[in-house]
Amino acid sequence: MLLILPPLIQPNTFYPSTTHLTAYLNAVGIKTSQFDLSITLLDTILSKERLTVLFPEAENHKLNRRQRSIIANASFYIENVEQVKTFLRGNDTELAPLYASLAFWQDMPRLDNEEELSWDYGTSGTIDRAKHLCSLFMKNICELLEVVDPHFQFIRYAEKICTYLPTFDILQKELRKPVSPIVRIMLELLDDRLKTESHDYIGLSVPFPGNLLTALHIARHIKTRYPDTRIIMGGGYVNTELRQITDSAIFDYIDYLCFDDGELPIRHIAESKPLIRTISRENGNLVRHDMDNHDTDSIYTITQPIRLTTGLPLDKYFNFTDSTNPMHRLWSDGRWNKMMLAHGCYWHKCAFCDTTLDYIGNFFPHDIPRVVDIMEQFIAETGCRGFHFIDEAAPPARLKALSEEILRRNLRVSFWTNIRFDRSFTTELCQLLARAGCIAVSGGIEVASPRVLKLINKGVTIDSVRLSLRNLTDCGIMVHAYLMYGFPTQSVAELYDSLSTVRDLFADGLVQSAFWHRYAMTCHSPSGQHPELYNARHITDTPNHFANNEIAYTEENQPDWGKFTAGLNLATYNFMRQTGFDFPVKKWFK
Repeated sequence: MLLILPPLIQPNTFYPSTTHLTAYLNAVGIKTSQFDLSITLLDTILSKERLTVLFPEAENHKLNRRQRSIIANASFYIENVEQVKTFLRGNDTELAPLYASLAFWQDMPRLDNEEELSWDYGTSGTIDRAKHLCSLFMKNICELLEVVDPHFQFIRYAEKICTYLPTFDILQKELRKPVSPIVRIMLELLDDRLKTESHDYIGLSVPFPGNLLTALHIARHIKTRYPDTRIIMGGGYVNTELRQITDSAIFDYIDYLCFDDGELPIRHIAESKPLIRTISRENGNLVRHDMDNHDTDSIYTITQPIRLTTGLPLDKYFNFTDSTNPMHRLWSDGRWNKMMLAHGCYWHKCAFCDTTLDYIGNFFPHDIPRVVDIMEQFIAETGCRGFHFIDEAAPPARLKALSEEILRRNLRVSFWTNIRFDRSFTTELCQLLARAGCIAVSGGIEVASPRVLKLINKGVTIDSVRLSLRNLTDCGIMVHAYLMYGFPTQSVAELYDSLSTVRDLFADGLVQSAFWHRYAMTCHSPSGQHPELYNARHITDTPNHFANNEIAYTEENQPDWGKFTAGLNLATYNFMRQTGFDFPVKKWFK
């Protein structure tokens, strides 16, 4: 079996789906390898050889002013791309003073001015400033590649058309078009890999809409060249969007859709056992195989030694730091080994959350000594001591046990994770986390006004949130807050109250980073399944034939929430820069 990660996903580290599945399947005797086609494609096109061909091709298209400026400096980009990429991989740091200088970049589009750079990086942040400017350099190249292939973006592909797909027709239409130069290069790289060994099965991991179309290009190519190979598709996108699928057209390209934890469904396919949590097409009809099965198995439950990163090009990943938001920097800057402390969310009651899905609603904690064993294995394989625990909400008791085990083994690591800001984060626990290497947490404050916070069943109050935030920041742990607006029955006055609370949290030093999300009603959430409890109603109750997740709804006297997006983002941007605290809340929306 070969597990493939289709383009495009963030370039700084490997996505954990193929690493965990490969380690598990090999441990149970199914010979499995993995191929990160996403980073392989990015590494290939961001090279002197390929840009020499792609830049002239872009000249044949209509260009805007900025793109013409990039073309005019084509030789600068082509000659420097390899060295910049090497620097973003953490090498050649002696070039940082050169790359930190605006004079080096020859009036490159997107450049910040000196005042902004000094504000963000001061006089001592030379390497960070250089990485930021190098990332803008890469972003300019990718903007030009969008001319060659309109679906191309730096960390996603065709996301706009794949975010809402009521039918498969949209994808079918795209797949009938001539392949773009970017997809052509991707398929050449795929062929190079497939020539090295034969495969009975190929698994395609599709965590996001932004790698769905490339996955289908890959599947079609394999079906054409290797018709006897069986193709499995799974991942986050499949789990959230395709559970109610009735259109069988996707099975012209694949053989199986697998849902929830992929270990056992894939194992059953490979070992010819009765299928579980799998949809296939038989005699033209879709067949759902044991979709309510909740059996689990994973690398956290097996006991034999494992290898996680075999076959991954660890030397090809590079950092991308175009944002000065400190939490966004963590996501895109650094080789974070991704793991979990527990399956699911220990609260799983929030009205807006997909609590009916297995990855949230089916909670069980992992054995902490086993977790730390795997941490040590990651360190041995990658040389990287940074960890991102990707839990829905890391349980405080598991974090306490993890920290104690790390300290007992005298491991020197840094880690960050997602939590709920509840009262369990006492001064003592936060001190323990900091000693063990916890550098940051993210969590949902969501709607920071009392009535709506109670309505969404978050299980916290503003006071309990403030207490946990104080304990975390006093221990030097950075805090990122997820914020939400537009939940049914929320008023504009409550939005102002919420922004006022967020402003105070920043002013008091309790939050260092935040991001606002517009509420989306989904078919897997309590608010989506029972909208009447929130004075809302579905516009239609007829499921789509292909993808089903977000639900169109209406409510009485609903504000035009789109008018508030820019103001919320501008206000929060200023708060993060420690400005705007005296500015009246309502004036952010003028």
